[in-house]
Amino acid sequence: MPHGTDARTPAGPPDPYPAFMTAPLPPFPMHVSVQEARTLLAALLPERRTETLPLAQAAGRTLAGDLRALVSHPSATESALDGIAAREADTLGAAPPTPVRLRVIGESRAGAAFTGTVGAGECVRIYTGAPLPPGADAICPVEQLLDDGPDGVLLRRPASPGDVRHEGGDFRTGEVVMTAGLLLTAPRLALAAALGHPQVPVLAPLRVALLSTGDEVVPPGQPLTAGQVYDSNSVGLRAMLIEAGCEVIPLGHAPDSPEALQAAIDRAGGADALLTSGGVSMGRYDFMRDLLIEQGRVSFWKVRMRPGGPAILGGWNGLPVFGLPGNPVSSLVVFHVIVRPALTGQPPQTLRLRAATPFRALPDKTAFWRATLQNGTVSDYGQQGSGILRSLSDAGALVIVPEGQPVAAGDDVDVILL
Repeated sequence: MPHGTDARTPAGPPDPYPAFMTAPLPPFPMHVSVQEARTLLAALLPERRTETLPLAQAAGRTLAGDLRALVSHPSATESALDGIAAREADTLGAAPPTPVRLRVIGESRAGAAFTGTVGAGECVRIYTGAPLPPGADAICPVEQLLDDGPDGVLLRRPASPGDVRHEGGDFRTGEVVMTAGLLLTAPRLALAAALGHPQVPVLAPLRVALLSTGDEVVPPGQPLTAGQVYDSNSVGLRAMLIEAGCEVIPLGHAPDSPEALQAAIDRAGGADALLTSGGVSMGRYDFMRDLLIEQGRVSFWKVRMRPGGPAILGGWNGLPVFGLPGNPVSSLVVFHVIVRPALTGQPPQTLRLRAATPFRALPDKTAFWRATLQNGTVSDYGQQGSGILRSLSDAGALVIVPEGQPVAAGDDVDVILL
């Protein structure tokens, strides 16, 4: 459809499909798989820059290089408990009716290790994390001890070598402990600190421009007229981009006009990618689709998935553009299963759970049905329409149903937690 014509006032009855749909097969893939869509999107994204950040600023970033241990942990063989350190052989046979007496010759605590050697019949009071003194090879916890005079202690059970933490038992100096590509969560940042690193190399965030489209879309808070909807896509997608570690460039909203869309896209200068919602399906006024097909470059149109099939990936003057469907559920689900994995390099995390209800299959599409979680099982949420936005808020998971493979109650299924 030429963009110079007035699409709002056609001379005759409106065409049900754009003209290019009746032409020979397009020079780009149609109906790609979910995995193909992820791969093609990831291939268009620019190579990620790296930067070095202090640990306090690296939460949520992706590690850009391997981290080796600069020290061993523990740095010395130490006690896992408060109690006494002794020779195991001296404590065998200890029991409440027949306690074993040892002579206390000192103590070892974190930061102040005992400097002597534990001999036969001797022990040292020791505290959690304190170095094990030479000669000792086992620990008896304080709960199993009774004082016996100023320098004696009675053991009501044998000392155990299992309560000793050996030097380097966690990691050793020089060992690669963290590998590039890890998302830096709180436990991983704590581990990086324990390895001895005050700062870490991380991937710089991708700058993603975000644009919502549609004449019917208005900002929340304004009065609605018949047929209008509030712009929920830009709010949800912005939050998901931030959660994915991206820097968001908000382009606002553009109406259904080729000129307005092109002007909005042209404002995305400096972005690494552009994410749009709406205008990519089969309708007469899906101008985002038209712009990419007629004036840009298209990598694919449509994905074999539901919800979210009418997505399009292309480029505009060297800028990767991924057009998401306008239906809010479709838009957010496509982001979750395609866009986020491509941006982060991490596939969606899945669990294998038992289906409490059946989940139907589609003959030619992978279905991502919304489901509720209860007692380690998943049940069909019920309302699966692409416009039922509250379903993504109420449901706790997406059940993955491969093409043509229905799920019966009692089957194990792959589940993406929301």
